[in-house]
Amino acid sequence: MERLELKMHGEMLRWLGRLAAERDVTAGQVVRDLVAAEIRRTRDARPPVRADERLLAPLRARLADDLAHATGWADLTRRLAKKGYELRPAGGGMTMHDLRSGARLCKASELGFSYQRLMHRFGAPHPDHPHTWLAAGYRSGGPEGPPDETDPLLEDP
Repeated sequence: MERLELKMHGEMLRWLGRLAAERDVTAGQVVRDLVAAEIRRTRDARPPVRADERLLAPLRARLADDLAHATGWADLTRRLAKKGYELRPAGGGMTMHDLRSGARLCKASELGFSYQRLMHRFGAPHPDHPHTWLAAGYRSGGPEGPPDETDPLLEDP
């Protein structure tokens, strides 16, 4: 077996200890069992939602200048709206949407501009992003994870 070191918030670690005690196993065994269950659950699951490259290439070209030269969140919002698009918080990141229909087009990271990268460039988290722990992680040099299991790390599909 290989060794793995994890960082967890105190409350999550306390819950892990309780689960292990209830099951009369080690905390490591609880983690291994959870990972194994997740692997079984997702093995046959559909692939993650990815935008079609035929959509991404022209969208990248159309928005590259705006994404690259915006001076802040408000400026980026104005630039995108002029072209009929908007960024919305989604999970731990941002997704691009058609402004009129609201249809999700892709993740911002698929355009080459992850939320972390934009947050770093603008010096602040997006004002509407609900995951406040991301902003705290940004300020401390990198998020260490959500405060509890209800805060997903991944962008919503």
